[in-house]
Amino acid sequence: MLSVRGRKPAAVIVEPVAKLFAKAGISPNAVTTIGAAITIAIAVILIPTNHLIAAALLSGLFAAFDMVDGTMARLRGGGTKYGATLDATCDRLTDGALFAAITWWLIYTYDAPKPLVVAALIVLVCSQVISYVKARAEASGFKVNGGLVERPERLIIGLVGLGLQGFGVPYAIDVALWILALGSIFTVWQRLHMVKQSPQAKQIIAPPAGAKEFPGA
Repeated sequence: MLSVRGRKPAAVIVEPVAKLFAKAGISPNAVTTIGAAITIAIAVILIPTNHLIAAALLSGLFAAFDMVDGTMARLRGGGTKYGATLDATCDRLTDGALFAAITWWLIYTYDAPKPLVVAALIVLVCSQVISYVKARAEASGFKVNGGLVERPERLIIGLVGLGLQGFGVPYAIDVALWILALGSIFTVWQRLHMVKQSPQAKQIIAPPAGAKEFPGA
């Protein structure tokens, strides 16, 4: 939902940074890789050690690198297929690290009830599935745009809940994770429904290489 609407306001800040990096000779792929490495380090070091406010603020800051590299590629005349694959891979790694670290903190520091841990695991798994449905569908020629809980919503809700919990707001992370768990399950269904309703949904696909065809199939 926010992935398209949020780009224009953010461009005021992102474009000057992207131009600065480009003048310094830094490639978009380097920005992608460095940003992902720092974001993962922030999550797996600060969250388990209970530095929730710092983790929320720094994670939000470095998540902006996800827009900087794309802007740099656009300013160069367009990105590459490798760059797009690298960017998507790093997004999955950073999302996984964030919610895995939150789950670790829930178990070993927060003494969370089991249902809340289950909610966190649902978010962890569904964050990957939501993106996979889009990628797999687009590889088959479908267009899957939008969804209730896309990556920007997931990061905003998760990091705000984490930060508020760090400031002492009771049950802030609980509320955030339950919203994300329910919203993520719905978004998986929503994207699959988009594909199912497409006119091309029932087209027959070729069997994988090496698969045997049964007579009469």
